[in-house]
Amino acid sequence: MLRPHLPRARFKALLSAACCAVLGAGMLASAGSAAAQPDTDSATAAAGSKVVGYFTEWGVYDRNYHVKNIQTSGSADKLTHINYAFGNVQGGKCAMGDSYAATDKAYTADQSVDGVADTWDQELRGNFNQLRKLKKLHPDLKVLWSFGGWTWSGGFTEAAKDPAAFAQSCYDLVENSKWADVFDGIDIDWEYPNACGLSCDTSGREAYKNLLGALRSKFGSGALVTSAIPADASDGGKLDAADYAGAAQYVDWYNPMTYDFFGAWDAQGPTAPHSPLTSYDGIPKAGYDTASTITELKAMGVPASKLLLGIGFYGRGWTGVTQAAPGGTATGPAAGTYEQGIDDYKQLKTKCPTTGTVGGTAYAYCGNNWWSYDTPATIAGKMDYKNQQGLGGTFFWELSGDTTGGELIKAID
Repeated sequence: MLRPHLPRARFKALLSAACCAVLGAGMLASAGSAAAQPDTDSATAAAGSKVVGYFTEWGVYDRNYHVKNIQTSGSADKLTHINYAFGNVQGGKCAMGDSYAATDKAYTADQSVDGVADTWDQELRGNFNQLRKLKKLHPDLKVLWSFGGWTWSGGFTEAAKDPAAFAQSCYDLVENSKWADVFDGIDIDWEYPNACGLSCDTSGREAYKNLLGALRSKFGSGALVTSAIPADASDGGKLDAADYAGAAQYVDWYNPMTYDFFGAWDAQGPTAPHSPLTSYDGIPKAGYDTASTITELKAMGVPASKLLLGIGFYGRGWTGVTQAAPGGTATGPAAGTYEQGIDDYKQLKTKCPTTGTVGGTAYAYCGNNWWSYDTPATIAGKMDYKNQQGLGGTFFWELSGDTTGGELIKAID
């Protein structure tokens, strides 16, 4: 979304995490019908073909990445859904994050999706208005408001005390008349239910299921309800901490965060790819690979069609490394453009080109730096796995990490 979020999280914290809310519409579902599937005329992509990309609210600042870039990169033609990250969770309720970026920032004609400048007196500006314009160009494209993330997941503990009130607050925020047409659903990125992320949650094993059930009941069968979930398939790991199998009936799909398995928060290493597809000899921890995650979720009873394959459009790296192969020692995180230990694919492909592959992903050794990241070739391998497993599609974090020509998203099947 995100433990992808160890790093992604720290990245978010540095650049300031962002905002806002969710969506919905449709008839209220009874407890018995809460598990109903969303109606097919909502243009939801068929199982296997979903391509879901995160757009970060704060990316409009230092990264200078705007909704228009989704169009000019060709990414909009490949996407079926956009997750707008992130809305906050405060006082047990869904809340706006950065309202300036979301609804107020004025765009000039050359910055705007359709070439039309914002005016001082229009009701809605910012990312929301730009997303509205993007959807007009791509009528089948759906947008969900994602809440939580590494930085803002602490609020879910309070929300879990009254799931119905939380769901009502989310519905009211998303259905604000100024932007109700922008969103097609809500995505929940709770890091982590009944486990520890930036803070620790002790709501209990059933809290997550109860929260998702309340959201489905409130938003109804016509809206999308999805969730980013942990990828820790180790014995007694985060996937065992909450009832993800029981909650699956309420979601259209899950986004298991199959990246950030390893990184330079372990400053001395060992070096290891942050998003391995499969295990390999010498992997630092069993259960920290995509195939193990998918196997575990399927064994729980989660349908394959409700599982999307997660890909990071970035790499993680160490410095002070003396060997090219994985498993080397290090002295700390490698320098990144925005944060130590992490960098975008668009930077890494030229500053530290790949030198090998392991576990179905790539790594790079340059100077005394060691990085791991996915490339178009390794994404193709992951797409083969996705198809073999009958998964519902692919999701990735996040759009601004790709090249200006959308090199990675174009490798997604």
